[in-house]
Amino acid sequence: MKNFELFLSESGISIFYVKIGLGFLFAFLITYFSIPTIIKISRRKNLMDEPGIRSSHLRKIPNLGGIAIFYSIGISASIFAYELFDLYKFLFASLIILLYIGVMDDIVVMRAYKKLVAQIIVSSLIVIGSDIRIKSLFGILGIYELGYIVSILFSIITFIVLINAFNLIDGIDGLAGGYSVICSGLFGISYYRLGEYNYPLVVLSAIIIGTVLAFLYYNLSNYRTNKIFMGDTGSMLLGFLLAFTSICFIDIFIDKELPNVPRYHLQSAPAIAVAILILPIVDTLNVIIVRLCNKKSPFDADKNHIHHKLLKLDLTHRRSTFYIIVYYLMIVTVAYYLRHININLLLLIIILLGFFGAYLPDIIYRLRNNKKISI
Repeated sequence: MKNFELFLSESGISIFYVKIGLGFLFAFLITYFSIPTIIKISRRKNLMDEPGIRSSHLRKIPNLGGIAIFYSIGISASIFAYELFDLYKFLFASLIILLYIGVMDDIVVMRAYKKLVAQIIVSSLIVIGSDIRIKSLFGILGIYELGYIVSILFSIITFIVLINAFNLIDGIDGLAGGYSVICSGLFGISYYRLGEYNYPLVVLSAIIIGTVLAFLYYNLSNYRTNKIFMGDTGSMLLGFLLAFTSICFIDIFIDKELPNVPRYHLQSAPAIAVAILILPIVDTLNVIIVRLCNKKSPFDADKNHIHHKLLKLDLTHRRSTFYIIVYYLMIVTVAYYLRHININLLLLIIILLGFFGAYLPDIIYRLRNNKKISI
């Protein structure tokens, strides 16, 4: 790879753009050509997702799409964003553990506490071993720099919450995948604008986008024989990688002196990261609040997720996904234009808009029912 980079630099071709283009292309093609084989094996061995209480599908569908996502990201990132594995020694090990736990859960359904233990191990590896942690809150609730132990605990909890939050939004066709593409695109653009030092993270974002777009081709297919879900394997991997990129994003804006690294400052960096990941955060908080109010366990399956509410309005999976993504993109736009206001005020606006989006389908449903009653 280094000889190839030398050849490109002598030819006057930008290595960075070649990495982005080839990384995206390789990731797309690997996923695109590996999924049909996974579908074939899943059907032959009956490794399918059975419709359940929380399901939005009526037939058995293969649910091992996450294997293709891991396979594609693992190969493409190792070739085109190998600097990340040099910088963060435990990154690949964490992905391998998540792959194993995800596949086990998709095939035999693991107990929740076993998954949680694995997620704690993975989060600890990346937080402690690779030092990927939230070191400052930038003045949220008057808190700035976090102590080392507090920073580690808070970062581990953040990883676990986001891994599971992405798992929870994976309830209808295209939603988890489509939202991952949007998040990776937004983080990728941000890293690109922040300069050369962050280029490996831009390449990783392009690889995730290529991988997930190929997956979405099958996930959104109208032909049942081509259809596949990403399963827990895919949602946990994507949740982990987006938590990783969001914490790296926040860390860039901590005022520190490093050799050959530009110094950036954006007081609202954590609020912007929350805005980008607002859908899984709000959806998870919302269902937990509803379950507790109904005196149920926060871990009980139900149909109080945002996507379930939109399906209740007789919308298709595609339309529901489209409306959800457009609404939460609007929140990111608001956050971007208000990025220079007080961070506590900005975070409050983002959370309020997020929860308004979560309850908007309920409001529409009640208004529609009231009209039918009055008629």
